[in-house]
Amino acid sequence: MIIGVPKELKTDEYRIAMLPVGVEDLVSRGHEVLIEAGGGLGSGLPDEDYQKSGAEICASADEIFARADLIVKVKEPQEQEFSRIRAGQLVFTYFHFAASLPLTEAMIDSRATCIAYETLRDANGRLPLLTPMSEVAGRMSIQQGAKYLEKPQMGRGILLGGVPGVAPAHITILGGGIVGANAAKIAAGFQADVAILDTNLDRLRYLDDIMPANVNCLYSDRHNILEQLRRADLVIGSVLIPGAKAPQLVRAEDLRLMKPGSVLIDVAVDQGGCIETSRPTTHSNPTYMVDEIVHYCVANMPGAVGRTSTFALCNATLPWIRTLADKGLASAIEDHPPLHEAVNIFHGKVVNAAVADAFGLSLTEM
Repeated sequence: MIIGVPKELKTDEYRIAMLPVGVEDLVSRGHEVLIEAGGGLGSGLPDEDYQKSGAEICASADEIFARADLIVKVKEPQEQEFSRIRAGQLVFTYFHFAASLPLTEAMIDSRATCIAYETLRDANGRLPLLTPMSEVAGRMSIQQGAKYLEKPQMGRGILLGGVPGVAPAHITILGGGIVGANAAKIAAGFQADVAILDTNLDRLRYLDDIMPANVNCLYSDRHNILEQLRRADLVIGSVLIPGAKAPQLVRAEDLRLMKPGSVLIDVAVDQGGCIETSRPTTHSNPTYMVDEIVHYCVANMPGAVGRTSTFALCNATLPWIRTLADKGLASAIEDHPPLHEAVNIFHGKVVNAAVADAFGLSLTEM
């Protein structure tokens, strides 16, 4: 199989979808790997490293899309890539379809098969390809929150950990999954006062067991959310329904309860956001103000730490890329059933219920 890895086009995206070691592995199994020139530079991986591992370096994305049977990316195809994707081609990446009707329609029109990292579940029901980037985003959310609470960034002028005689910041984390748990760990290390909310009581019991004493685990209901908004200096939105649009837990009118200069970080913005006033931003222009509340809604947070993120992501994706390349999609699904749930669009037909429901589209059985 010919596997193509184009350079990422999303604004301030520095990751690449394959490491040189992945190239070496695939080439040793008889596959061809095409890497777009300069694709790895944002992660500190020069073309020479890929060439030494057996990749063919291509001057343009057009050549890669024209030749490859399997396209492997990090982020969803951008508008300028839509026309390059061919009927019958396999595209393996983060899609987050429920957040974008234009992307969904473009992939339907392409008649390609779209395999989404974010909906691939393993035999234990976990999301192995979403987990590493959720870990990065969760940890980054506290770093960014600390920065944007500073007064020059329009924040309240709060130090997360406080100092002796001065109370620490209060951080509210909505969602106790991978993002939320990692955010809580880092926030706790800053010695902040932390509350993490979730609707899964078993998950709350687990978090209560493993978290330090400055992390409190609360049931997520409307009353508790509103009480937390009144107290919070920093709110992290980390709610996930795999493949579906995120539920909006913070309404526009709720901002009036918050202290001026408080910060909202919506990690769920890739899936439409869990805060009503969220809209996607970029690393070069990451924040905006609504009702005196700082909103940070960067849609590709891990892209800013490309070196860490690329290695973390590729460690997780390579076994699945290898399976697809060795066996083709049909046999790969037969031998590895989790791949079935990862297919969101099959030859231009929507086969994922959450994506179909998001836009009222017809659902086809694969």
